[in-house]
Amino acid sequence: MTTNTERGLDTALEYLREHDERNLKQLDEFLRIPSVSADHELRPEVERAARWIADELTRIGAEHAQIHETSGHPIVTADWLHAGADKPTVLIYCHYDVQPTDPLDEWIRPPFEPRYEDGRVYARGSGDDKGQLFMHLKAAEAWLQGAGRAPVNLRFFFEGDEEVGSEPIEQFITARPELLAADICLVSDTDMYDDEGTPAITYGLRGIAYFEVKVHGPFQDVHSGQYGGGVDNPANVLVKMLASLQDDKGRVTVPGFYDDVRELTDAERTAYAELPFDERAWRDSIGVAESGDGEHGFTLLERLSARPTLDVNGLWGGYSGEGSKTIIPAWAAAKVSTRLVPDQDFQKIERLFVEHFRRIAPPTVKVDVKVIHGGAPALTDLDSTAVRLGAQALEGAFGKPPLFQRMGGSIPVVAALEKQTGLKSLLIGFASPNGNFHAPNEWMPMANYRGGMDALVRLWQEFGSASRDELRAD
Repeated sequence: MTTNTERGLDTALEYLREHDERNLKQLDEFLRIPSVSADHELRPEVERAARWIADELTRIGAEHAQIHETSGHPIVTADWLHAGADKPTVLIYCHYDVQPTDPLDEWIRPPFEPRYEDGRVYARGSGDDKGQLFMHLKAAEAWLQGAGRAPVNLRFFFEGDEEVGSEPIEQFITARPELLAADICLVSDTDMYDDEGTPAITYGLRGIAYFEVKVHGPFQDVHSGQYGGGVDNPANVLVKMLASLQDDKGRVTVPGFYDDVRELTDAERTAYAELPFDERAWRDSIGVAESGDGEHGFTLLERLSARPTLDVNGLWGGYSGEGSKTIIPAWAAAKVSTRLVPDQDFQKIERLFVEHFRRIAPPTVKVDVKVIHGGAPALTDLDSTAVRLGAQALEGAFGKPPLFQRMGGSIPVVAALEKQTGLKSLLIGFASPNGNFHAPNEWMPMANYRGGMDALVRLWQEFGSASRDELRAD
């Protein structure tokens, strides 16, 4: 006998299939908005993306769609709370801002003109994260417009600052907790396990502490023939200082950096070893002959997501134009980030890094260190009800059970929500792990779009079968 709930699911899934062509046209419309949060000149476009989302939420039947001004870019919220007081409330989080597009000349087609080829869509934001946000809008529409009502109460929480550190998020969570009240937060800013359609649930995130460092020497650029050998070159000094931040075993040398690191258990290391991983294919996908040594004593997979790291993200100063210019630059600068694991406190790491970098500077130069942003790591209990229901929804949509993975990156809102409200998050994403996020020619498989929408429709059905206490207790 078919129940009303089952009929609702079938109707919502059929609605998705019937509106596939229209959905793709709307996806193109959304991806064409250049919502680059790091570019101040594109601020009006980021705001346009927020308005597009708010208008779409209203069109599909969500209520109280609002655009909230923040110290950064707008936050968009809305809700649909008619499933019943006994039904769980799901908070849906994604971000609509995207990374800058440089180097622009490496894009096959302009980054905000979607290109469809070989079952993929190429465009900035196609996977990270506008494409995934779009899936949630379509899943909501399938239930609200197709089936007439959703099996859970819904809240929507979309930000425009994730790619520049999510600084306004904590302030917003503190100021407007009533707009985020829920039993579970569903985050789609992660990826599948592979590019062949194997779904994944991400149960761990690394935190981050990000810095800009600048070394000053003479008051202006000076002639290297006249002053070389007598004036410490800021570029030379900076390179030496950066190189000293890691030892020959891949360990970060900042004193106290590892004091609070939660070591991997034997069970976790066994689980890592059992994951299917083709290191050669991984190397080939990014065009390197060999993987780096990294921190000694840990496998490549463990180093990629379960161990802390330090990286130079940018380095500049002096002359970089055509031909030669023999100078000692007045200054040199770098961007440096550290990825953090439980139980590292990003604010403590910020303090330790700033103190250490100033301490190792020679007296011949002046050093400035600026903290750009930071975020805490997070872990999800694999035995939770939310994880179990998420796995069922993913298997129903993709035809195979998901694998469980930690992610090397950071999503600041996850730790912020748990710290300030106690709300746990379930991380289910649909981007391909090699989809060129943050790089030219970002892409997303169309199969992941369609499978992702299907999975989200099923997931809300699964959540509707649980009690509020079951989702909250985990």
